[in-house]
Amino acid sequence: MENGLTAIVHEDNSSPLVAVNILYKVGSKHEDPNHTGFAHLFEHLMFSGSANVDSFDNHIQNAGGENNAFTNADLTNFYDTIPAENLETVLWLESDRMLALNIDQKNLDIQRKVVVEEFKETCLNQPYGDVHHHLASLCYKKHGYQWPTIGKEIAHIEQAKLNEVQSFFQHYYGPDNAIIALSGNITTEVGFDLIEKWFGDIPANQQVIQQPAEEPEQEAFRSNTVYGNAPIDSLYLAFLCPKRVEADFYICDLLSDVLCNGRSSRLYSRLFKEEKLVSHIDCYLTGAVDNGLFMIEAKPADGVSLDTLRTVIWEELEKLRTALVGDEELTKVKNKVENSIVFSEMSIVNKAINLCFFEALGDIELINSESQTYQDISAAQLQQFAHQFFVQEKCSELIYLQDPKLTVE
Repeated sequence: MENGLTAIVHEDNSSPLVAVNILYKVGSKHEDPNHTGFAHLFEHLMFSGSANVDSFDNHIQNAGGENNAFTNADLTNFYDTIPAENLETVLWLESDRMLALNIDQKNLDIQRKVVVEEFKETCLNQPYGDVHHHLASLCYKKHGYQWPTIGKEIAHIEQAKLNEVQSFFQHYYGPDNAIIALSGNITTEVGFDLIEKWFGDIPANQQVIQQPAEEPEQEAFRSNTVYGNAPIDSLYLAFLCPKRVEADFYICDLLSDVLCNGRSSRLYSRLFKEEKLVSHIDCYLTGAVDNGLFMIEAKPADGVSLDTLRTVIWEELEKLRTALVGDEELTKVKNKVENSIVFSEMSIVNKAINLCFFEALGDIELINSESQTYQDISAAQLQQFAHQFFVQEKCSELIYLQDPKLTVE
């Protein structure tokens, strides 16, 4: 569109509903290191009303719809489902808050209090709640992933000033930094016409969006030991991943499944079922757009030391570095990935979210080609990548120990 808004419409007549998804290309990685948590704060502020809307939720519910939102390091996403005949209610609501969100001192005070309480509940009072704060600062030295989405510290939200918050909105929440997708019971012609009707007159912000600094490749092993609110000690191993659009990301993702996706996966089988060394074991990718993390986290069984867990985990990583994954094992993890992709495309909401996400990545066609990309990965490619990837100098280790001064609830 002329104001910079990217619009996508996907017809799906199998549903009587239409999903509306609006993705703003702003996440915590875009924040000032001294003023963090603003993107997450706006996830809340966007429901505080706008020029012509007193309550976003009430209008959605009265029209028979539902809505929700999420924020991460890379983006902020708002999604709604509504009966097709009431679609314009959602478009009116979304366009009104894009154009004229009500950011006054009263609303800021209310939502700031909500976010501060969320910070306390999830990060300060919950066992292991500050793990991602420690991991982010350990693993990243340049990039905006140095702090989690909720913010680096609670004071950044408590001390947020009205003019700072208003400035953040003006910079990032215009049509030229947004993508809208409609998915469901609507034709492409009608969909684009309605988007133009409700969003076409919103002026572009014309702001220069600075991208975070590139995170340099890690060249030396890092380790940090912290004490916190935890029922048992824990071990976290993190490796810096390829970017989301890079071919090696898919290889990295499959390796995480080989290690710990399902009861037959390698880490689960050995550490949990066979040797009973852990009470919990997991391996996953953070899925960030830039260089995210390949995470392994382990909690020992009674009487087992973290040193023992570390040794066994590295033994399993070494097997991936030195031997090919078997055909049957590789086929199994590929099938699980394909099933997950197919399942994610069944919902019109997920379809709308995915369309916006891949467009934000810069290649919307990935939504159709990713399944085949996974299928084309060979065992030799997995081993070659693992050989270069699972080395100690590329690992960041967090040892999280019980603090005897803290009471675990």
